[in-house]
Amino acid sequence: MSNEPQFLSFKGLKSYSPQEGWGQVNDIVQNHVRSQDGKKPSAAAHQPSPEIPTLTETPEQTQGQDPTQMFDPLITELFDQLRSPPTDELTQTWRTIAAEVNLLTQRMALHRELTDRLEKLDTDIAGLRSTILHHLQEVQQAADQQLTSARLRAEVSALAQSKLSAKLKNSP
Repeated sequence: MSNEPQFLSFKGLKSYSPQEGWGQVNDIVQNHVRSQDGKKPSAAAHQPSPEIPTLTETPEQTQGQDPTQMFDPLITELFDQLRSPPTDELTQTWRTIAAEVNLLTQRMALHRELTDRLEKLDTDIAGLRSTILHHLQEVQQAADQQLTSARLRAEVSALAQSKLSAKLKNSP
C-alpha cells in the first residue's frame, strides 16, 4: 500500500483541517500529493482518480472497469457479493424466518392493542358497576325515606283515629 491517504470522494464532501479550515476532500488530497511531489497540480488534478470509486457511482458505471483497478480488492469483493443473489439452501429458511418474525411482530402489536382495549373495557365496567351501586343506594335511601314517612303518617293517622273515636264516643 502507498503512504498516500486514500479517500472515497464525491461532490460536496468536505473535510476540516485546523491550518486550512474547511475544504473539499479532493483539494486536501491534491495538497498532500503536491507536498510530496513538489509539483503544482494541474486543473485535472482536482478531479477524483478514475480508479477510485465514488459514492455517487452506480454499479453500472463501475462495471466497465477492470476489478483489478478498483480502489481496494476487499471492497471489490464486497460489491460483487452485494450484486450476486445468494444461492445457498439457507436462503429460503432465512426468508421463512423473516416472514415469521414479521408475523410475530404483527401479532404482538395486535396483542398489545387488544390488551389495552381489554384494560379500558375493564375500567369502564368497574365504573359502570360503581355508578349502578351508587344509584341503587340513592333509590334505597329514597325508598327508606318514603317508608319512614308512610309509617309516620300511619301512626299519626292511627292516633288521630283513636282520639277522634274516643271523642265521638264520649260526646252525647
